[in-house]
Amino acid sequence: MSSVPTDFRSRRGVADRAFQGLSVGAGVVVLAVLSLIAAITLQKSWPVFRDMGTSFFTSDRWSPPDNHFGAAAYIYGSLLSATIALVLAVPVSLGIALFVTQVAPRRVRRVVVSLMDLLAVVPSVVFGLWGILVFSTQIKGFYDHLHSLLGGIPVVGGFFGAPQGRSFFTAGIILAIMITPIITSLAREVIDTTPQTDREGALALGATRWEMIRGAVLPHSTGGIVGAVMLGLGRALGETIAAALVIGSSAQITRNLFGSGDSMPATIANQWGEANSPQKAALIGLALTLFVITIVVNMIATGVVQRSARRSQGLR
Repeated sequence: MSSVPTDFRSRRGVADRAFQGLSVGAGVVVLAVLSLIAAITLQKSWPVFRDMGTSFFTSDRWSPPDNHFGAAAYIYGSLLSATIALVLAVPVSLGIALFVTQVAPRRVRRVVVSLMDLLAVVPSVVFGLWGILVFSTQIKGFYDHLHSLLGGIPVVGGFFGAPQGRSFFTAGIILAIMITPIITSLAREVIDTTPQTDREGALALGATRWEMIRGAVLPHSTGGIVGAVMLGLGRALGETIAAALVIGSSAQITRNLFGSGDSMPATIANQWGEANSPQKAALIGLALTLFVITIVVNMIATGVVQRSARRSQGLR
């Protein structure tokens, strides 16, 4: 008696449709959650937008007793500290990622990867406490030295004014330490996806190791590296406790990198407990502003990644 072959096509079709439905459902849930967050925060913060108008974003005066709320200083502090963090963290992160994937022996690679993974899981409050108790007091001498060297130079000296231990630059350094493991891990994974044939082909044509990295590895990994950097930027923009402890809690717009300042997440954490209704609406408005900035940053990163992917595929 001959056996009839089992037809698996119908089962595969059901599985494919189920997976597609789950994927679409997950995407819809994410969009629904984001929409709810945006709608609720806009509803709760609407009183301050109605009363302040555009001056909420352009004014740097924050005075709860007068019901006057200007977020410009906090937006400036968040963007400045995050920018400092990126400037410091990106070269170090990419250097570590390239060293681990292209240069380091296997034993050294395992040690470095383990240390990066360990650093990534350290709670932010630990970095904040270390920053306020140890780092901010030790780094002030270095700030004083830079101030004495550069403070008298026209234009440039304005960025190195009277130094304080708790400042924009200190917050930027702490944030850079926090986002370095994130950028490093993602960049390492992206760089590892470079085809081995591309690397070996470049070396076979006589390229040095650096020329191979510049000509084969980096062009292939540009989109993923940009995504890693943007993810680190999002973490730096949204960090609360560490920034609140070391940035100085002084709302001001100044080009002095060594001056004290404040950021949106730190302000929300510091003032929410004692805030009245108008002030809470203003603080929720800060949260909504930070949410919008993060969405815009992610959209820009997505566009850069997609453009890089099209270029890597030869589609202009």
